[in-house]
Amino acid sequence: MEPLRTRTATVIWRPFANVVPVDTTLNTWATPPARSLTNRLIAWAPWLLAISIAARLAWTYLTPHGANFVDLHVYINGAAALAQPGALYDYVYADQTPDFPLPFTYPPFAAVVFYPLHFLPFGLVAFLWQIGTMAALYGVVRLCQRLLGGSASLNRRVAMLWTAAGIWTEPLRSTFDYGQINVILVLAVLYAVYSRRWWVSGLLVGLAAGVKLTPAIAGVYLAAARRWAAAVFSAVVFAGTIAVSVWATGDQARRYFTELLGDAHRVGPIGTSFNQSWRGGISRIVGHDAGYSLPVAIAIVVTAVLAVLAWRALNSTPAGPDVLGSLLVVELFGLLASPISWTHHWVWLLPLMIWLFYGPHSDRPGARILGWVWLTLTLIGVPWLLSFFQPTIWQDGRPWYLAWAGLVYIVGALVTLGWMATTPITSREAG
Repeated sequence: MEPLRTRTATVIWRPFANVVPVDTTLNTWATPPARSLTNRLIAWAPWLLAISIAARLAWTYLTPHGANFVDLHVYINGAAALAQPGALYDYVYADQTPDFPLPFTYPPFAAVVFYPLHFLPFGLVAFLWQIGTMAALYGVVRLCQRLLGGSASLNRRVAMLWTAAGIWTEPLRSTFDYGQINVILVLAVLYAVYSRRWWVSGLLVGLAAGVKLTPAIAGVYLAAARRWAAAVFSAVVFAGTIAVSVWATGDQARRYFTELLGDAHRVGPIGTSFNQSWRGGISRIVGHDAGYSLPVAIAIVVTAVLAVLAWRALNSTPAGPDVLGSLLVVELFGLLASPISWTHHWVWLLPLMIWLFYGPHSDRPGARILGWVWLTLTLIGVPWLLSFFQPTIWQDGRPWYLAWAGLVYIVGALVTLGWMATTPITSREAG
């Protein structure tokens, strides 16, 4: 018989067996000291998250340029313009942005959603917005874990670590600085994909697209995944947001969808380094807005081909479709094909890093390399650094080395899609 001491240790250890991959996958070649450091970080996760949150709030409120909340001002003050018929899309916010007075560029349904907030003190809204964004970020990490099949009860501390680190990546830094809504929208899309109830999935995607058009690309995922009921219902809900907008804003809804929707210049400067889309990247190289000219069109077609190949690779596995990986393929394509993809739109890079470190490819060196490269790029904030070398946000042209360096997220996404497309999952990895 097995000694009592051994059997007792086995019984105690078995419930925590699933923790082992989580504790050690930060480095598959880890030595015992590295594993010990990882385990310590996980043990300290609640404290590290609290320190990270406190540091972010201190940066916001105790430094001269901690946050300007310009986008949150636009959300709230623009929505307040609903009280003056016909004024929604004439509103601009220029108090802190003299180079570019910011107009209200969102669908009219967003104004309806944000309208009640203008009755509250802006400082209170801004503070609660930051806390809510941090909570949503934690929710994003937890949903990624669930989509990867991780144990919900055993991964909370790992989720805290990713949240603590994620707060300081460039997409999140710009989100906090501007008071952006993207993390909340990413959370809505992830839950839509996670939920198996078609009406919940369709409702969330439709409402998110009604607030800001970028989440509409998730409808492509629902259709490609053959979740037809959810895909159709998301379109119905989005149409419902338009109907509400027409009722609430009248001619402003017509103006948005017939005159303003395709005007990328109204959204912002195409050539600034903060625009990490193909159109932005190629515009910096050619020295003017490339529009959807032949080079941009070819780049988008190449991206679409890679995305299709990556989708097929991730959905032709012994274990069945890779849900999170497939969603990331669609979102990366959307970011590259969009006329403008600000760095705060690239919040999807955090789920991508989680997928690379913990997903079905996590044991492969390629996944590790890509994961660490993305983590390094986003913590440094390369587009942010490049912004210091552009005389104004409106200047498209720049020296060739700065123009090509401005493709950093674009090339990274293209390489990632290519790696996804060419790295099949074996039966051993699927198990």
